[in-house]
Amino acid sequence: MPSQQFDDEHRMDPEIDAAKALLNRMRKLAEERGDSRLDAARMAKVRKRQAARNAFAAGKAAPEEGAARDPRSIGDVVARMSKARGWNTQVAVGSVLGRWDELVGERISQHCKPESFENTVVIVRCDSTSWATQLKLMTHQLLKKFDAELGPGIVTVIRVLGPNAPSWRHGSRSVAGRGPRDTYG
Repeated sequence: MPSQQFDDEHRMDPEIDAAKALLNRMRKLAEERGDSRLDAARMAKVRKRQAARNAFAAGKAAPEEGAARDPRSIGDVVARMSKARGWNTQVAVGSVLGRWDELVGERISQHCKPESFENTVVIVRCDSTSWATQLKLMTHQLLKKFDAELGPGIVTVIRVLGPNAPSWRHGSRSVAGRGPRDTYG
């Protein structure tokens, strides 16, 4: 058994202190396992490279030597990356359209669906005129909620449209301007 022989050799020598003997023993065990040893200078270079990579990814200067590196949540990483690349508007568009049910509530989302979102304007189509009127009255409250959930200035206008009415124009000889009344006599 090589480790016991190693201990026996150093127990006999009174000039080697216990801490150094333990360190030498641990190094020998690590070598037997096949672990490679990093010296202090090489480890400092590795840490410096990691700090530079992290600083570059975060868009900041390199952190101080020996600063602790805490893990970040995936939401923070994605938010920082989208901000750095100028994707905030596109992410906000996807957030409004994708989270519509959560943002406005289940009852409203059953009757009113977003059609498009461009230049901070959301266009919403309602399935009845009464829901369109109700949503127009709630616009101010919804804009406050969007500011709280998505950030200020992402949505500034909610344009509400009524239901798509059927076309009453059939054929080439219809009267312009009379609407549905001309079919009822």
